[in-house]
Amino acid sequence: MPLMIVGLLGSATVVTMARIDQASSSDGTRIAYRVDGPPEGAAVLLVHGWAQSGSCWGPEALRQLSARHRVIAMDLRGHGASGAPSEGYSDPRAWADDIEAVLAREDARGVILVGWSYGGLVLCDYLAEHGTHRAAGVVLASAITSLGRNKPGAAVGPAMKRVIPGALSEDPREAARAFTDFGPALIPPGQAGMGAMAQALLGASLCTPPSVRGALFRRDVDHDATLRGLGIPVLFQHGTADEVVDIAAARHGHGLVPRARQSWWDGAGHALFLEDPARFVEEIEAFAGSC
Repeated sequence: MPLMIVGLLGSATVVTMARIDQASSSDGTRIAYRVDGPPEGAAVLLVHGWAQSGSCWGPEALRQLSARHRVIAMDLRGHGASGAPSEGYSDPRAWADDIEAVLAREDARGVILVGWSYGGLVLCDYLAEHGTHRAAGVVLASAITSLGRNKPGAAVGPAMKRVIPGALSEDPREAARAFTDFGPALIPPGQAGMGAMAQALLGASLCTPPSVRGALFRRDVDHDATLRGLGIPVLFQHGTADEVVDIAAARHGHGLVPRARQSWWDGAGHALFLEDPARFVEEIEAFAGSC
């Protein structure tokens, strides 16, 4: 289903056509996604984080990235417009098959896989189960790659620790307070023109069912071996002031990947694509061009 997106760039009006579609995963779960950019462009898959959706990337990063690339922004199961089954959130195969279903429907190969936050863990699930036959490279942006106690790839910061357990509550007032307090870790206070985006992120978090928010943390998975075995380039992007995922997780992963590259953003927080969309896109395009 095509959707016209109209935005303003300086004094010029920019009109792009986005396509909204869905794929059926191996267990029948509906996985919704949006496609922007030229059909012939090299594909970039964007995988969002916990309690968010494919809209989290913001209009500016999507606009810039889709100028040259076919950008596929998916909603994880239980998030956004995707189906929310009662189970399957602890199964790495389910997450992996969700991504494979989207890429297969789009007949996408040579894809740059971009995972933000929890999306990095989901990409590792995919790579562990399906390998790299569709991927040209991987970008792990402020991402975890493992989950569970005493796993270096799962290191989180103080903001993530504070938001739990309030964010898992079924009481809307308690959950709203927790996510409101969590907001500044995503978009730093005082960042000009980001009020509407901050509210959109808050809304997406509250629209994610509490049962799903909790289920995503009831996993114990270690993807260190997955990272060690990757034979394609990987770029780690991380802010040194990230209070959601500790940069130690990225440093750990970077030390495991044979062909790893790094971009540590001095003083940046968790949502790099919102803090500096131009730099975020520039780094991905340069990485994609070298893969």
